[in-house]
Amino acid sequence: MNLITWLFETNINFGSKQIAVRELIGGILGITSAFLGMKRKVAAWPVGIVADSLLFTVFLGAVFAYPDQPSATFYGQASRNLLLIVVSIYGWMSWSRHRRGNGVKRPAVSPRWTTTRERLILVPAIILFYFAAMAIFSALGQSGTWLLVDTWIFTGTALATFGMSRGYVEFWLVWIAVDLVGVPFAFANGYYPTGTLYAIYLPLVIWGFRSWLRILKAEANDRRVAQVA
Repeated sequence: MNLITWLFETNINFGSKQIAVRELIGGILGITSAFLGMKRKVAAWPVGIVADSLLFTVFLGAVFAYPDQPSATFYGQASRNLLLIVVSIYGWMSWSRHRRGNGVKRPAVSPRWTTTRERLILVPAIILFYFAAMAIFSALGQSGTWLLVDTWIFTGTALATFGMSRGYVEFWLVWIAVDLVGVPFAFANGYYPTGTLYAIYLPLVIWGFRSWLRILKAEANDRRVAQVA
């Protein structure tokens, strides 16, 4: 049995449920990626890409028609992971470019708050993005409360990942909002490793937010000292 076959055919019994091993591995890699992101390590992006690639197959399970998949398929969740792969490639390139410009021993990104101009662009863009995604998922057959939830997770994840690539401190707050919705969403639909991942993310992103705030203040002080000198 090769690695690909093992990933797609191996399950772990969890009470009366069977959990795909790729969902478990994807969740562990997702937590690792978040921790590396908090530490401003470029490796956060390739690790996250592998995690999202695995989770994409989990949430699009009904399309692949594997018998081990939960019965509910949510296009927002599958699209979320696909979008994350695309945005993560951008983030990987952006952080790598920043690190090359500042020396390999320097962090890959400098945290900052969004500017007023950026907010004026981002807020309406995200609103339009949300309703466009909702229309697409609705056309694919989703409806009701889960349509709203699924669309928010998709939109919030896109915003948070883009914000991380740009070094926006606010991206941690968006992740908190995604996690608060994602935990009950995942557990209610049988995605237990993913629900656990969201639950572990919550204290981690709070820690990350506080950590980036400290870094922001420290770097601002360093710049003031340099200007005085």
